[in-house]
Amino acid sequence: MPGWAKALIIVGVLVVLIVVGAIVGGVYWWSNNKDALIARGKAVVEEGEETGRQTDNQGCVDQAITRYKSDPGFTGGISSGIFMDSCLRVSRPTPGFCDNVPRETEFIKSGQWQLSQCDRAGLASDQYCRQLFQGVERFCGRQRIAPNSR
Repeated sequence: MPGWAKALIIVGVLVVLIVVGAIVGGVYWWSNNKDALIARGKAVVEEGEETGRQTDNQGCVDQAITRYKSDPGFTGGISSGIFMDSCLRVSRPTPGFCDNVPRETEFIKSGQWQLSQCDRAGLASDQYCRQLFQGVERFCGRQRIAPNSR
C-alpha cells in the first residue's frame, strides 16, 4: 500500500475519532447541564412576561438591550432574545413600532436595518447584536399576519 494511502486512512480515522469524541462530549455536557439550562430559560421567559405586562413594545426592546449590554456575547444574546420575545408577546402596543421594520425575507433591507439598530443602541461593533433585532422582525412579521394575536 502506498504511503499516501496509509496517511489518508490515518487522517480519516482521526477525523472520525474527533467527531465521535465531540458527540460523546456534547451528550455528556448536555446530560449534566440540561436541567439548569431549562430552568434558566423558563426564568428568563417569566422575567420577560412580567416586564412585558408593565411596558410597551419599545420598552421591551430597551430592556433587552440593557440586559444584553450587561451580559454580551453569544449566550447573552440568546438570553436577551428569549427575554425580548416573551416580553413583546404580552406588552402593550407602541404606535408605529413595526412601521419601519423590514420583513425577515427582505435580506438586504433586514441586514441594513439590524446594523442601524445596533449602531443606535451603541452596539455597532458587537457581532451578536443583530440577534436581538431579528426578534423584533419576527414579532412584527407575526403582527402583520395576525395583528390581534396577543
